This record gives sequence, C-alpha cells and structure tokens, in this order.
Amino acid sequence: MKKDTTKELMTNWRWWMVVLLFVATTVNYMDRQVLSLTWKDFIAPEFHWTDNDYGTITAFFSIIYAICMLFAGKFVDWMGTKKGYLWAIGVWSFGAVIHAACGWATMHIEGYESVAAMAAVETGSAAALAIASVSVWLFLAARAILALGEAGNFPAAIKTTAEYFPKKDRAFATSIFNAGASVGALVAPATIPLLAQFFKDRGIGGGWEMAFIIIGALGFIWMGFWMFMYDKPHKSKYVNAAELAYIQQDEDDATPAGEAEEKSSIPFLKCFTYRQTWSFIAGKFFTDGVWWFYLFWAPAYFSDQFGYKSSSGMGMALIITLYAIVTVISIFGGYLPKLFVEKKGMHPYTGRMLAMLIFAFFPLFALFAQPMGQFSAWWPAIIIGLAGAGHQAWSANLFSTVGDMFPKTAIATITGIGGMAGGIGSFLINKGAGWLFTYSENAGAAFTFLGFEGKEAGYMIVFCICAVAYLIAWAVMKALVPKYKKIEE
Repeated sequence: MKKDTTKELMTNWRWWMVVLLFVATTVNYMDRQVLSLTWKDFIAPEFHWTDNDYGTITAFFSIIYAICMLFAGKFVDWMGTKKGYLWAIGVWSFGAVIHAACGWATMHIEGYESVAAMAAVETGSAAALAIASVSVWLFLAARAILALGEAGNFPAAIKTTAEYFPKKDRAFATSIFNAGASVGALVAPATIPLLAQFFKDRGIGGGWEMAFIIIGALGFIWMGFWMFMYDKPHKSKYVNAAELAYIQQDEDDATPAGEAEEKSSIPFLKCFTYRQTWSFIAGKFFTDGVWWFYLFWAPAYFSDQFGYKSSSGMGMALIITLYAIVTVISIFGGYLPKLFVEKKGMHPYTGRMLAMLIFAFFPLFALFAQPMGQFSAWWPAIIIGLAGAGHQAWSANLFSTVGDMFPKTAIATITGIGGMAGGIGSFLINKGAGWLFTYSENAGAAFTFLGFEGKEAGYMIVFCICAVAYLIAWAVMKALVPKYKKIEE
C-alpha cells in the first residue's frame, strides 16, 4: 500500500500570513504608543498640557477610531483584503509621521522663535493656555488620520485569518498575531523614550518628533512585503493542494475555491438585526477601553505615582515587565479553545465561550494594583500585566466568534462594527480618566475612595471599573447568544 504523504508535503504558507499580521499589529500599537510614552516627559513641558488635555487627545482618537471602525470593515470587504490592508497601513503610517510637525506648527502659529521659548512661558498664564490649546488641536488632527488608518487593521487581519485557517485554529492564529499588540507595547517603552532622548540630546527638536517619524516609517516597509506575499489561498502559488484542503476542512466552508468571493455580503444595516452582532458589540464595548486605558495611561501612572519617568531605566523596566507578562500568557489564550475542541470534543464556539469566561476572571487582579503599589511599583506592574494578559486572551477569542457565526464575506464588516463599539467604550474611559485624574489631583485630600486620597483615589476608581468589565461583558454576550447559531447569507 502506498504511504499517504499528504501531511508531510503540506505547505505552511498560512503561518507566514500570521507573521505578516503579527508585524502589522506590532507596528500598529507602536505607532499608537509613541504619544503615551513621550507626552508626560517630552511633549507636555513644551506645550503646558494637563492630564485633561492628554485625556482629550486620547478620547478623541478613540471616538474617531470608533466612527472609522464602523465603516472600515465594510471598506475592507468591498476593496478586498489585499488592497484594503494596504490603504489602512498607508494612511495610519502617514498619520503617525505627521505628528512630528505639530510642534513646529504650534511654534509658528503662536509666533515663537523656538520650542524652548514656548516651554519657558509661565505655566497657567494666558500664553501657556494658548500654546496648549493650539498644540492640542494640531495633535487631534494628526490623531484623526492615525485613527482612520488604524481602524482597518483588525477587520483586515481577522478576515485574513478566516481566509487562511479552519475554525478550530482561528483563535490560536488570532492570539499569535494579536500578541503583536502586546509585543508592540513591550518594544515601545524599550525604544521610543530612548529614541526621543537620543535626538533631544543632539538638539534635534524635542526628540519626540524623530520617534514619531522613525516608528511611523515602519509601516511603509511592511507594505512592500504584503504586496508580494499575500493572495487568496486558492490563488496563492505558495499554497499547495494539501494545505488548501486543510484550510477548507470545515463543512460549512466546503464551497469551491473562490465561490464565496462571488457571493454578496450581508447588507450593512441588516447586520444590526442579528443578536450575534450585538453580542460581539457588547464584548467589545465593555472591554476594549480597559486595554486602551492600560496602554495610554500606564507610563503616566508610573511617573505620577512613583516618580519613574518613561525615559528612566526603572520606568522602562516596569513597562517592559508589564507587557512581557501580557505577551507570554496571552498566547495561551488562543490555544485553550483549540484544546477544548480537540481533547474535550467541544464545539468551537462552546469552547471559545468557556475560555472567555476563564479569562474574564484575570482582570479582577486590577483591584489589587493600587493597594499593592504602597509596597513597591513592581506589584502594579505585575498585577496590571496579569489583567492585560486576561484582556488579550479574551480578545483573541472574542474576535474569533465572528468567524464562528458569520460568513467570510461579512467578517470584516462585523469586526468593524464591534470595533466601533470598542472605540466608544475607550472614548468614555479615557476622557473620564483624564477628567477624573485632573479633578482628584486638584481636590487632594478632599477626594477619597476606598481609603485612597487625591489622584490615587482616582486611579483606584478606574481600576475597579476595569476589573469587573469582562464578567459583565461575558454575561451580556451569553444572554444574547445562549447557544451557537450560524448566520447564513
């Protein structure tokens, strides 16, 4: 009898797609992180920003991201994965780079000869308020362009995953590329403050400008690889018959190669008539803002509460430790439902929901971040890392529920709709946090919560919200979709 060598001869091009998605997501989050790692120690002294100013900028980014996400998925479905992703990363890379011009533009609009002259203005004066106002508006414009492009990343990435992987593998593949968010957040504090300080020491602007330019340019390099490496599985010269059969192994995906592309997608407004859509919306709305809060405020938290600047060795060590924990643990989050399916015989959706329930308990660690911070800054770094790992594991499985319940032609659209809800949740928590931190700092001992005073009390309130968000989200999702039901076109 002839030996079956199908498995031995199978190509693995799908994993190269995951590598590309991982790199794109890493760059995505690094571009997003440049501001959070430079605003407190490099940008704020030049422009006289307060926490509320920064909160406004991050909240604005979130709401523009939310609006763009509503249409980004439909855009990717319409343009196709290849062109849609190219447009997305091209726009956000341009948006990242033009942040560098905000200081120069503020200086000329306000009529100052140098950045140093702006920084020397008396804090709280009318001139300082004018500088802050103009610079904030300019950063809002740059963040809007960044948000417009970044909104396309996850719809395109989730669509690519659904194209290249069977259902049982999608959460694992998603957890790998989604780890790019953690790796981006991990690499960023080890590189961005050093870049900013390096160029500042050499008198090249305030240093932070070159950080935006260098990190932003990475996206343009990625575009070249995507153009030559990506194609639909049934069209790709790098995918052989054995791998294509593996990719298309699901019964409900057993349509002839390319036939699904010819089907029309679900009409946009009709998407909102499905409980499955609202389940995904709820999962994103309640939890995305938590991750974005950690992402945008962790560097400021360690600077405010412990005095460790993002450019200091200790400041970088704390942030790197936090995201190292997130990265290592979160990858297992995508493997857990695969284990439930292969070892326990569960349906992919049932296994995914069980995994999400397990990971919904991880963010409860955030309740101890502020109390344990009284002993050492390392405790909040470790605790927030565990909570963040819970989010990333949750997120990988949440994204994969879209592929479980919707046809491939609607995946990017539904992902975009959910991303819009996540952006709204992020807007609320970031703007609320910025206002709360400024208010509680000014109130001092008059503002208390659970034994903490002033700004410490403000952080404790937000940590409490972050801790319970996932269990609430899971309960709502389960109530909306108690049992698996596939949406057909």
